Amino acid sequence: MRLVDPDKVEECRKAMICEREVDDLSMIFTMFADSTRLKIMNALFVNELCVGDLSALLEISQSAISHQLASMKKMKLVRTRKIGKLVYYSMADEHIKNIYKMAYDHISERSA
Repeated sequence: MRLVDPDKVEECRKAMICEREVDDLSMIFTMFADSTRLKIMNALFVNELCVGDLSALLEISQSAISHQLASMKKMKLVRTRKIGKLVYYSMADEHIKNIYKMAYDHISERSA
């Protein structure tokens, strides 16, 4: 015997986001599922940096950094500013920083 509360089901149905939005949201969380991208985000919350800066800081090859930044740029998580031949990266807006901080606060509370 299945018990169903049709009012609760309907309330939730009305609150559901569309499939495209679910896919977009999933992609954002995918960006947070990689430790290198998280390290890049952490650095870019502090300063605007170029690939060389990030490579030196994280001790990861420039090609690996570039690959991650390309993914992050595609998702509009970072923005670029070019000076001569150098491209500087920064976080696109405060939303990602807020998500990062909330997740960090959550894990910090659990380990305390």
